[in-house]
Amino acid sequence: MAAAITHTEDEPTCPICLGLFNVPRQLPCAHTFCQSCLQSYITSKATEHEEIRCIECPVCRKTAGHFTHNKPTSEWASSFPVDNVIQCITPTKSKVDRVCDACSSDGSSVTATGFCVVCEEAMCDICLSVHRKQKMSKAHSILTMEELLNNPQNVMKFAEGFTCLDHEDDLKLYCNDHKIACCGICYFESHSTCSKVIKLKDELPALLCETKTSEIIEELKKLQTHLKTFIDVNESNIRDLESQVNGLTDQIREVRTKINTALDELEMKVKTEGKIIHKEAAIKTQTENHQCWSLIHAIRNSQLLCETVHKYGIDIQKFLTAEKIKSQLPLYYSQVREKYERTDMLTVQVKFTPLLESIISLSSSDIGKLVTMNGSTLSIPGLRKPTKECQVEKVETFDVNISGNSIVPCYSGITTLPRDRVMLVDLNNSQCILLNNSHQVVTTYKLTGKSCDICVVGDEEVAVSMHIKNTIHILSVKDVVISPVRRITTKYKCYGITAAGNGEMVVVGDCGNNKYCWSLIRDGREVIYSDQFHSSYGCYSYIALSNSKTRVYVNVSSTNSLLCFNMEGKKEYTYSPDNLKLPLGVAVDRDDNIYVVGYDSHNIHQLSSEGCILQVITTGVPQYPWAISFDNSGDTFIITNSSDQAKLYIYQLK
Repeated sequence: MAAAITHTEDEPTCPICLGLFNVPRQLPCAHTFCQSCLQSYITSKATEHEEIRCIECPVCRKTAGHFTHNKPTSEWASSFPVDNVIQCITPTKSKVDRVCDACSSDGSSVTATGFCVVCEEAMCDICLSVHRKQKMSKAHSILTMEELLNNPQNVMKFAEGFTCLDHEDDLKLYCNDHKIACCGICYFESHSTCSKVIKLKDELPALLCETKTSEIIEELKKLQTHLKTFIDVNESNIRDLESQVNGLTDQIREVRTKINTALDELEMKVKTEGKIIHKEAAIKTQTENHQCWSLIHAIRNSQLLCETVHKYGIDIQKFLTAEKIKSQLPLYYSQVREKYERTDMLTVQVKFTPLLESIISLSSSDIGKLVTMNGSTLSIPGLRKPTKECQVEKVETFDVNISGNSIVPCYSGITTLPRDRVMLVDLNNSQCILLNNSHQVVTTYKLTGKSCDICVVGDEEVAVSMHIKNTIHILSVKDVVISPVRRITTKYKCYGITAAGNGEMVVVGDCGNNKYCWSLIRDGREVIYSDQFHSSYGCYSYIALSNSKTRVYVNVSSTNSLLCFNMEGKKEYTYSPDNLKLPLGVAVDRDDNIYVVGYDSHNIHQLSSEGCILQVITTGVPQYPWAISFDNSGDTFIITNSSDQAKLYIYQLK
């Protein structure tokens, strides 16, 4: 494992190459990278996606700039502004000559000697001379590059404001409800109903007093300490794992030695006993063969006697001799038959015990498996039983009671968070409920409006669909605290929602006129729409994605059917059996099999990814099951229902 490049605490470093900055370029999200590192990142993304017109920040994944088709990707990195603050505090040994911004626009690379504070551009001697002579710019304040790069105060004089990441407008307002700075467009889209939105310019002294920058700096230092500790633990764990693996191979060799010793002992036993059996059989065979040879000689003598008398004797001798020998024939035949009937042909073989027979028939996956340090099974492809061959068993039921609710709850949405926590959406009481890994209530959060479904969109973020206000609420879930992050406005009323990876979501909504569709939410906007499908007004429709993110599954409760779409929005097939009534929740297991919850049919349909029925689960299914979610292991799922509204039903695939 390559060690990270380390520097002193006062040296800013690039998050990509981990080295000192070389021409630092700042993205709109305020993260800074070396120009060459950023360009390499952009080039790699352009190779993966030929038609990209924007990039995501390598750190926070927020969209960073939109580019036209006329601008080649090889010039994107240089389009972002130089981070003068970072360049100012970077050690001299890491700096390179700043080039003239005006000349670089023509493709020339001329060393800059001065910086215009008003225009925020670096210039060479020639451009500075022209700049000072022009009427519009001759009064502009000019700093030498030494003054710029060696004095942070000079840099901060013109680094006054910041722009909104979403709308590229100045941040002039501050929402005290959400504790976030916003521009005018943000205000009208998401904060117009908030109780206290103030102007930054008027309230800056008070806000600065509340901000406590020194505490923020200390928190940032703590985060670095935590991450370094995590790195130390990881590296120590890797070293320990190497010795553990070696120990495991030694253990396997020990097992092999024991098995070989037992087989060696068996081999010696077979040899010893085999020799005894062979000796006894040889003696018996020798005796039998001697008797046969005796009989052969007697028969041969009778033959010779009969031939001699027949050739030389008189008639009376021929007759009497023939009769005498004839009378001996039955005895001879009797003795020969007795030899055949009483003699068995001996064979020997090793009869292994059932245990050894089972060992011989084993494959490597049957003999054993690796387990992690905490005792959970290490997930190795091919070791776990395919889910379509598993039996579904209800293992537990939990009560989820919230004191103070005046309305009977209806848990219409459920999702599993990291560390096996669970989050529910209560449709009737417009709230989210956070449960710990023992399914005990930790905290609740009141929502503004009717909510329907919920999904995890990050390690500490969930998305809640609000079908009345045409919005999606993004909430932060840190330990026991739930807090708002942002809102996404949608074109249609939202019902089911599921995560699509990289912060993206897929949501199904009501288009009006008894038509529904689903859309992909990317960077806070709906970018893909499916073909519209028929559904009654107000119908609850839930959605799931295949593990490969190539198929979308939508339950349409009013038509008792499941629809399958590709990611371009085209329908691939419909599943609509007679024994599926009012389907609501839908989920996908680790093998891409689909689970459709029948609310009125009181069952769960397990389908293959192609829509073929595998089994209909009825045992242990409660009346009126509603939402479904798999846990992080992929072997356990949870069901809610609306008859025993305050209960969760836990099932395992065994």
